[in-house]
Parts: sequence; structure tokens; C-alpha cells
Amino acid sequence: MAKYDFDLFVIGAGSGGVAASRRAAAHGAKVAIAESSRVGGTCVIRGCVPKKLLVYGAEVREMLEDAKGYGWSIGPAAHDWPALIAAKDKEIARLNGVYLRMLANSGVRLYETRARIVDAHTVALEGQGQVSAERILVATGARPFRPAIPGADLGIVSDDAFDLEALPRRVLMVGGGYIAVEFAGIFHGLGAAVQLHYRGEQILRGFDRDLRDGLADELRKSGIALRLNSDLTRLERAGSAIRAHLVDGSAVETDLVMFATGRKPNTAGLGLEAAGVALGPEGAVAVDADSRTAQASIYAIGDVTNRLALTPVAINEGRAFADTVYGKTKRTLDYANIPSAVFSHPPIGTVGLSEERARARFPAIDIYKARFTPMKHTLSGRDTKTLMKLVVDARTDRVLGAHMLGADAPEIVQGVAIALVCGATKAQFDATVAIHPSAAEEFVTMREKWQPPKPAAAD
Repeated sequence: MAKYDFDLFVIGAGSGGVAASRRAAAHGAKVAIAESSRVGGTCVIRGCVPKKLLVYGAEVREMLEDAKGYGWSIGPAAHDWPALIAAKDKEIARLNGVYLRMLANSGVRLYETRARIVDAHTVALEGQGQVSAERILVATGARPFRPAIPGADLGIVSDDAFDLEALPRRVLMVGGGYIAVEFAGIFHGLGAAVQLHYRGEQILRGFDRDLRDGLADELRKSGIALRLNSDLTRLERAGSAIRAHLVDGSAVETDLVMFATGRKPNTAGLGLEAAGVALGPEGAVAVDADSRTAQASIYAIGDVTNRLALTPVAINEGRAFADTVYGKTKRTLDYANIPSAVFSHPPIGTVGLSEERARARFPAIDIYKARFTPMKHTLSGRDTKTLMKLVVDARTDRVLGAHMLGADAPEIVQGVAIALVCGATKAQFDATVAIHPSAAEEFVTMREKWQPPKPAAAD
């Protein structure tokens, strides 16, 4: 008789958990998965996918405004927020069904309940007893963080933003990361007056400085009030509005406060430490290169490990785990040159090292930049700029980083990322024939090394 009920028990049916369970089952393992919410996880249900749908909706307003430059006469337009949310909900329900079918077709047993680890091989299922497994995989993701200030419960977090009954007239966004700038663009594009408060000196900490400065300029030009070195101290009701008190002693009234101040791993109440699993900063599960925890039979992948919180990373970590353990093919994920995007307005696409990180790691680097008005806006007249940048190792000519701010940046940089993974040099970029006219061609036509401006001569 089998020693355990399952070969593998996965806790969390988000993108990473589903990918790992399906791949393990394909290798012949007997697999079960538990999910206390809807199958699909943060990305599909309350993250990447619904957010991108709202981004598309917000972009339409500028399209309507730009149409005049191309000879179109379009009458006054009005946006129907409930209709957008209903359409979004319909698509998310469809995707939830797709994920359910994928699990069923893969032979993975689904427990729709909360799971807690009892020991190295036992999982307790709320209302459904206990099951045993040779290995346990934790893939519970992360949750939005709400700051501990008085009145914080008057504000919302990203999970709540997808289900608002009406579009607020005034929005105060708190935070400077990708979620903050993305939702600032969504609300502004759909017609709300938006102010973005960030406690740091510039948004998008960790990104290339030119991208950070460039996006800040574009946000301001679009009409978003960007307030840096600013933070909230407390919130209170002011009639039907919310009064936000700031660190400088001033106060502003708004209809909605949204906190986009980071995310924390979902490890509370899982029984990890009692089972011998070590936790790191913010409660993240500590793992080795094979996603194994301090307890040999328990593994963890995705945002719960706080290694690199991106959905495709979680998926690849899950598949690498399954291939290594059940497919007998040793595989680990290379975290270098992983591309990412910020679906701000305009969006960002980036891969490899920023200029700042490259300078810290390499003795000499070359920088190439292009900043221009997109061809589309030579007729629309919109005041916006596209920025493209290459960071190159001066000794080997290898391209270390590629960065773009502007329309279609994520689509363009995805292709460029292949070149960086292959170790392409600047000379190979230069030898590539351009597609003209396109914005993407700038990545293969930049020839002049950027030189910092010389300081002004003293009087």
C-alpha cells in the first residue's frame, strides 16, 4: 500500500501552484492542490489580468482625443464604469473556468478549502480532515500591505479596486511602485482627478533612473499630481469624503484613498515554522536554489518566497521544481535577464541591469539613449516622449540592460530580452536590420555613446 495519500500536495492554486501541479502530474505523480479562494490566484483573479483590462479601458480616452489629428470628428464620449467592471468580471470567470478544467484534465485533485501544514508530510484541510503527502509545495503568494496609520481602514488596497461600484471623482494614491503608478494611470485615464503621494524622492525605486525620471515627467504632463517626499499620517471621515493628513502638516480631501505600499508573503497561519520551515524577512519562506525549505519534504515557489515577485517567475519556478523532482531533469531558474513591465501610462519594458547597477558591478560601461516624439503623435500633437536605452559592458561589448518607456514598450522589450539571454553584443544589435518606421528600430540604430553634460563653467 502507498505510504502517503499523495506524492505531492500543493497549497495555493495560483499560476505557480497550478503550473507545478500540472507538470508534476504529467511526470506521473499523484497530485492534489488546495485553494481557499478562486482558482487562478492573484494574477488571474485580482492582479495582472484584470488590471491590464482596466489599463486598456483607460487608454481609450487618449485614442478618442488623438483621433482629431487624423481627421476624425468624434462627439462627446462618456464612460460607463459598471459596464467595464461587468465585462472584466465575465472574462475573469471564464479564465477561472479554464484553470479548473486544466487541473481536472491533468488529473490533479482539487480541494476547495483552506489548508494548513501539520508536519513534514501532513496537511489539514478545513472541514475535510487531513491528508498525507510525500512532498508539500507552498505556493500561497502574497497579499497587499496596508500601513499601520489611524484610519487606514478608510482606504482600499489593490484587491478592492477591481470591485468598486462607481468610479471615484477624486483619488489619492499612496505608494511609488508599479501598482501605484499603474492604478494612477487607470483612474486618471477613466476620468478621475488623481494625486500620487510617495514618501521617497522618486517613483519606481530599483528601476533605471532615466525610466523613473521619464515616467514622473509623463505622469505630470498627463495631469496626475505627483507629490514626492510625501506620506500620510492618518485618515478621517469628512462628510462623504475622506480627509488625508500628510507628514508636512497639511491635509487634502478625496473620495478614495488607495494604498499601494507593497505586498507581504502569505505565510500567516500555514503552520510553517512548527513544521520546521524557516521564514525570512516579511515572513517569506526561505528556500534554496531548488526551492527546498529547511524541511526536506517541503518546498515553496512564487511570491511567498519573495525572490522575484513576477507571475512568469512563479510559473517557471514551479515547472523547474516538478522537472527536477518528478521528471528527473535537474533544472533551476536563472534570475538574470528576466524581463518585466510596468503597465503605467505610458508603459515601461525593461530587462537586465540598470545603469546604476551596471556601474556598481563593471569597471566601465557605455550608455546609448534615444528620446523622441512617437510618430503617431506628430499628427495628434500630444506632448509625450519615448525613451529607449542600452547599457553596455565597455570591455566585452555585451549588452547588459535594455530599457524603454513609451507605447508598446512591454511588447518590444520581450523580444529584446531574448538577445540579452543569448549574450548579444552591441555590435550584433548594430548589425541587425531595422524595421522602419517603428519605435523598436531605435534599439538597433543607436550609434552615439551618451555623454553626461559638462558642468557649467564658473563665472
